[in-house]
Amino acid sequence: MKLDSLIGQIKQKKSFLCVGLDSEFAKLPAHLQSVETPVFRFNKEIIDATAPYTIAYKPNLAFYESRGLEGWKDLELTVNYIKENYPDMFLIADAKRGDIGNTSRMYAEAFFNHLNFDAVTVAPYMGADSVTPFLGFKDKFVILLALTSNAGASDFQYITNNANKPLFMEVIEKSASWGTEQNMMYVVGATKASMLTNIRQIVPNHFLLVPGVGAQGGSLEDVAKYGMTKDCGLIVNASRSILFASSGKDFDKAAAQEAEKLQKEMENMIWINKS
Repeated sequence: MKLDSLIGQIKQKKSFLCVGLDSEFAKLPAHLQSVETPVFRFNKEIIDATAPYTIAYKPNLAFYESRGLEGWKDLELTVNYIKENYPDMFLIADAKRGDIGNTSRMYAEAFFNHLNFDAVTVAPYMGADSVTPFLGFKDKFVILLALTSNAGASDFQYITNNANKPLFMEVIEKSASWGTEQNMMYVVGATKASMLTNIRQIVPNHFLLVPGVGAQGGSLEDVAKYGMTKDCGLIVNASRSILFASSGKDFDKAAAQEAEKLQKEMENMIWINKS
């Protein structure tokens, strides 16, 4: 997907919401756990219910890989369903891959050519040669892990150099030369929203994927305040707060209500009034 198409969807829907399909089998409504392809059936209902309010979906690969062949089947069915029925949706593989160049090339082939995702999350620790294979695919995106919300982020991401610059800033500065705004985005956790001002000084126009709004307690208002650009520049992810808003047969309606609530908040954000 071209970046212009993503921006067009944001403006059309007045939303920058991404629904994370962290579809844990044990948390599925009881009436779905005994059916064939249960996670796909769950995802399908969630997708149909939330599609009016979201511009992206983000399956977390761990929830599919952990179930072996059945999980991969659910993933492929989910991706194919979105591509066939909602072709304008931005589709992110939350895979967090990162390996030497030829292995990265195989990962890129899997996610971009076989599964037809629009973007994949990538870990930058092994450097440019582990990331650039993902950048060789037309109209596809690398979403590089920059600053995460987990407690262990402080173990490495905030280590400073002699100039008192934290490692996550070094990662963004260095990696910005590997790609462009047209093929690279960054992950920045919503609970780190105050850092967005510094990040925007380095990458003023790149899109940022921002997880952590909703169940993790990140502030949508702060994310927009510090991170928004004239083209929005944000994809804000919510997973559990939408997926598991209800554990009953009304799970799809409850999910739609949660997604609509976030979309209404986004509709009133300042980017709407920017040229």
